[in-house]
Amino acid sequence: MPTRPSTPIPDFLYGTAWKEDRTPALTELALRMGFRGIDTANQRRHYFEAGVGQGLATAYRAGLVTRDDLFLQTKFTYRSGQDHRLPYDPAAPLSVQVAQSMASSLEHLGTSYVNSYVLHGPSSNNEWTDADTEVWEAMRKERDAGRTRLLGISNVSLRHLREMAAARAELPAFVQNRCYARLAWDRAVRQFCREHKIIYQGFSLLTANQEVLNHPLIASLTIASLAASANATPAQIVFSFARGIGILPLTGTSNAEHMRQDLASRDLKLPPEAVSAIESLAG
Repeated sequence: MPTRPSTPIPDFLYGTAWKEDRTPALTELALRMGFRGIDTANQRRHYFEAGVGQGLATAYRAGLVTRDDLFLQTKFTYRSGQDHRLPYDPAAPLSVQVAQSMASSLEHLGTSYVNSYVLHGPSSNNEWTDADTEVWEAMRKERDAGRTRLLGISNVSLRHLREMAAARAELPAFVQNRCYARLAWDRAVRQFCREHKIIYQGFSLLTANQEVLNHPLIASLTIASLAASANATPAQIVFSFARGIGILPLTGTSNAEHMRQDLASRDLKLPPEAVSAIESLAG
């Protein structure tokens, strides 16, 4: 397998979904503000991956970063999750679709490898299927060929993961899920990840949890537990909390000041009682 630079896994990822024509500028802005992990997908329905590549190229030319500074993560998406703008031949075998999607991603991103290649959700909500096994094996081949360093799965349930483990399949390095406070912040999947040394990436930590951001407890924690950080925001509390329970957070903000604030949350450390209190907000 070709040798690739060992880029550290960042403690914050910038998500590029739903940005369309703003994608190049926002990708560059995120890098300028200090993000070094970029999450995208070869799914034109929700992402503009080529636009991410344009933003990266601008940042390289400006001397903001080099490729070796960055953790780039993209995804393979089944036909059911795509629109008509496909990155592969839908008539081809799934293993070929994976290879074609990866080749397209590398072209979009202007690189010879990505740091993480993620299955953008299993083919069935109910079980780990033969199709998933075929795709996962094809993704492993991409890893073994050096086109990615690590593999992950997003939008995955505890049942999927248990079935993978029961089948003695190689487990992912990453799980990336939408994380709802009302569902105990995906506690069961996070527990599985802890037991199997999988890094849990949480997305929609803010947008999926508006009721938590507006909860009186969050406001009181900002004052009582973070008095020395007068500028702490509810979002910063949530991101600090997420790290406290072992989540690698994603943010997709398009606001430069919010990017700065989100990154500053890395310097906030909530006391254990505050972490427990927020975790107990599940309704």
